[in-house]
Amino acid sequence: MAATTTTTTTPLGFVLPTGLSPRRGGFRFSLVRCSASPLTSSTASGTVEKPWSSYNARLVLEDGSIWPAKSFGAPGTRVAELVFNTSLTGYQEILTDPSYAGQFVLMTNPQIGNTGVNLDDEESEQCFLAGLVIRSLSISTSNWRCTKTLADYLTERNLMGIYDLDTRAITRRLREEGSLNGVLSTEQTKTDDELLQMSRSWDIVGIDLISDVSCKSPYEWVDKTDPEWDFNTNTRDGKSYRVIAYDFGIKHNILRRLSSYGCQITVVPSTFPASEALKMNPDGILFSNGPGDPSAVPYAVETVKELLGKAPVYGICMGHQLLGQALGGKTYKMKFGHHGGNHPVRNNRTGQVEISAQNHNYAVDPASLPGGVEVTHVNLNDGSCAGLSFPAMNVMSLQYHPEASPGPHDSDNAFREFIELMKRSKQSS
Repeated sequence: MAATTTTTTTPLGFVLPTGLSPRRGGFRFSLVRCSASPLTSSTASGTVEKPWSSYNARLVLEDGSIWPAKSFGAPGTRVAELVFNTSLTGYQEILTDPSYAGQFVLMTNPQIGNTGVNLDDEESEQCFLAGLVIRSLSISTSNWRCTKTLADYLTERNLMGIYDLDTRAITRRLREEGSLNGVLSTEQTKTDDELLQMSRSWDIVGIDLISDVSCKSPYEWVDKTDPEWDFNTNTRDGKSYRVIAYDFGIKHNILRRLSSYGCQITVVPSTFPASEALKMNPDGILFSNGPGDPSAVPYAVETVKELLGKAPVYGICMGHQLLGQALGGKTYKMKFGHHGGNHPVRNNRTGQVEISAQNHNYAVDPASLPGGVEVTHVNLNDGSCAGLSFPAMNVMSLQYHPEASPGPHDSDNAFREFIELMKRSKQSS
């Protein structure tokens, strides 16, 4: 004889087998039977829409590997160099960092998008990277500053994003083989072989990426760091210094930090003549961060050479590499570069270790530098040059981003050192 089962319906509509009833403080079991999901619906054609995304995109790398993925943001097909970034947060600052022009960025942190986006975290007026590669796209946002989701943001900026692929395996491949060119595509009409050929026929080396990200005419920068985020106010003398900032892809927070330290800043294009810059009688000159190969912009190296010794100079990232070449050194392409907010750097002068934010694929060869040029900072992960000084010409530089957006604030005092360099120069003149 077949067994029969009676049920009890709770006030909330859950159905309970006989003998299992609700009690104050919760049920004595966790299994419930739910109604059909409201996410499924019938279309006009009678088919049922899936409540989840399908694999509708591909990442094809030049080594022949093909990675099915799900698309979010803009559709299309784009080719770029793939690099990985180890930052745990700050994806919006990364998206708007001009130094990523010509690159896809893979985030090693598995979940991205959970804080949404907001206009306050922009590092430039647009997104310059070619696409974003992540493991898991957050299905919700939770941040009081959030104004829209990451997916909506990418769509509005016409930027491609893909998710639900094995980012750990791809990161391991990049560490073993080095940065790889690749193609992101949502176009099903393109074959894998066609996309592979695209990835192998393109190269980022030797391309001038600075011209596309630099401003087109000079302008004055006036914004300071918002008081809510300004943590380092006790080391400033309150005096004003006139700084010319060469825009090779400059980030807003570099300018905000300089302004907060008392600088009056004029931002000029990458092609701005050195003679015109000197007519402004600057107390100091900043050579900013920027994308790509420093050897691909010989005009920028010549500008740096013309300005050396005329005023104190401070180079950051690309600016550091251009200074290295202008001083007679050489640069080289790294295996997979430095991208992230957790790179340890030793200050050789003090012995202190800073945790730094970095984003570069090229480095200065310290063995190629002439006498008198001092390597002031060293990356402790691989021993590469992370900072230079040439006291005879009032030169200082860092390979990483001292404004740390995103990242730790260990290196913020570098801005104070630039102020001191300008101060000593004015006193001795």
